[in-house]
Amino acid sequence: MRDAVVVEAVRTPIGKGKPSGALAHVHPVELLAHTLRTLVERSGVDPELIDDAIGGTVDQVGEQAMNTTRYAALSAGLPESVPATTVDRQCGSSQQAVHFAAQGVISGAYDIAVACGVESMSRVPMWSNVPEGKDPFGPGIAARYPEGLVPQGISAELIAAKWSVTREQMDAFAVSSHRRAAAAWDAGLFDAEVAPLEGVTRDECVRPGTSTEVLAGLRPAYHDPGFAERFPQIEWNVTAGNASPVNDGASAVLVMAGETAARLGLRPLARLHSFAVTGSAPLLMLTGVVPATEKVLRRAGLSLDDIDLFEVNEAFSSVVLAWQQETGADLDKVNVHGGAIALGHPLGASGTRLTTTLVHAMRERGARYALQTMCEAGGLANAMILERI
Repeated sequence: MRDAVVVEAVRTPIGKGKPSGALAHVHPVELLAHTLRTLVERSGVDPELIDDAIGGTVDQVGEQAMNTTRYAALSAGLPESVPATTVDRQCGSSQQAVHFAAQGVISGAYDIAVACGVESMSRVPMWSNVPEGKDPFGPGIAARYPEGLVPQGISAELIAAKWSVTREQMDAFAVSSHRRAAAAWDAGLFDAEVAPLEGVTRDECVRPGTSTEVLAGLRPAYHDPGFAERFPQIEWNVTAGNASPVNDGASAVLVMAGETAARLGLRPLARLHSFAVTGSAPLLMLTGVVPATEKVLRRAGLSLDDIDLFEVNEAFSSVVLAWQQETGADLDKVNVHGGAIALGHPLGASGTRLTTTLVHAMRERGARYALQTMCEAGGLANAMILERI
């Protein structure tokens, strides 16, 4: 059977998702085009050989509407003959793009494919695709969940309560994320993956000087009297400091068959070994990373002890810490170059951003197997295992 390998992976620096952010002046199509252009340049692949470009974007409206990936490919200078599509699996959209690209290569439908993603949360804020007063769920969901679903921040609080994750633990995890990210930048470990853009060379949200004392002074981000009455177990410990920020950024990976890489004289960064997706309770919403991890390990025929590195998206500290409790994973192997709390979480770009960071970390650390997993709105999760070859 054919395999699928990653031969190049790049990302933009990640900016703050606000009008004053370092990348707020860049149109989202141009953010993504920059990574696609850099991907082709660094790999040396003839873009005429690309069979498809699959991109993730969450808020597909306004400047991120009309199949953003297609116009980014054209803006990047790719041939008009290269098709493109844009997918939405919420925060895991571009990880799903990696799955689709790899599955297309393994099946023989593609020889070479690009998986990528973008989100400009400064220009297209979260929930821009749901006009005020409109219900995106419909009457069937209202009937199935009569008490109502909740926003992600409330889910993060419910997870913290269910797994007894304390404010101190969440803040300490957040501080670790910033320190690891800062150390990685200082050591030059992001140089191979980041493509500077218009004078922006580093991730804007990394705060190397933060501390648990500083984070302890932040107020709860999601306190709501109605939810407090409905969920008395919530202690209101999720803050802006122990959750991911809103961001602008793009990322892309080049996927091809191993035989194609050999023919072109390219050295793979990693083989895309196994994949899994799963659904979970939409009220807790963000716990799917636990069954997704179990499922992908089972499909791969591996155990947790076989995994050298993990990337678990840091949507909220409580999510990663609950995942660690359930799996028993060693936190020293998780998000070793920092995670979304420090680096940022440009929704549609985060999946391929994690993959980009992971494949470069695998090479730098000599890791054989790595596992990536992401929680997603609606009670969803993606997981995949990569193998260094």
